[in-house]
Amino acid sequence: MLSRKLFKKPKNRLEGEADSTVMQAEERRVACPECKALVPHATLQAQAYVCPRCGALHAMSARERILWLVDEGSFHELDSNLTPIDRLGFPSYAGKLSKAQEESGEQEGVLTGTATIQGHPFALFSMNPAFIMGSMGAIVGEKITRLFEYAAENRLPVVGYAVSGGARIQEGIFSLMQMAKTSGAVLRHSEAGLLYVVVLTHPTTGGVVASFAMEADVILAEPKALIGFAGPRVIEQTMRQKLPQGFQRAEFLMAKGFVDRIVPRNAQKHELAQLLALHQRGAMA
Repeated sequence: MLSRKLFKKPKNRLEGEADSTVMQAEERRVACPECKALVPHATLQAQAYVCPRCGALHAMSARERILWLVDEGSFHELDSNLTPIDRLGFPSYAGKLSKAQEESGEQEGVLTGTATIQGHPFALFSMNPAFIMGSMGAIVGEKITRLFEYAAENRLPVVGYAVSGGARIQEGIFSLMQMAKTSGAVLRHSEAGLLYVVVLTHPTTGGVVASFAMEADVILAEPKALIGFAGPRVIEQTMRQKLPQGFQRAEFLMAKGFVDRIVPRNAQKHELAQLLALHQRGAMA
């Protein structure tokens, strides 16, 4: 009888044949959420995750956004040792945390630290949409609170990138407490005469909107970002009314006075640098 091994495909590559794993990495493509075009990941990365075909904004991780935004080599992370715990023993939460940490490579849903833009020093936070939908748990609130306290002590302005599904339900009251705690830290930073600028990205909702995300001196937003406390579907079901076109999008909120300016992603570095420079000159006057 012939051995089945005779018919197995050999594992060795032919001369000139590319390694499939290398090809997959090089040819990895991401579907655009708007035009559905398959865009090479390397192209997206080089263009700050903006679709080259239709201009739609793709989600960025917290670390990708920081490294894109700040001067090269200037970011110094703070409180990277803080990790979440399952205080309430919420069903499957421990496993969800482990999965989020493994897939994102981060310990929690926000990165904090100091950096410079065009030489201007500032403190910053960047929330991570890939970590349990950017939800705010106890450690997220603690890291943001500590950042504002550090910034007040060291006379630094704060720039924040918000993206969140709201308070993290698996942490119950511990999550809701972060709304008051972060708001208090923002107030103390403001009373010290320091600048706070936030950039609202898609989506920014729930308890984050009801606290530090809407308490900045200057509120910027990315185009078409969904911004609101409750989602539009929940509001429609509660009010039993059809909402206006574009309700809760950045453009709608700017027209109503909740957002100061909508800034395309490729203009954000320049916009933030200008604001930091104005604040720095004011502080020196």
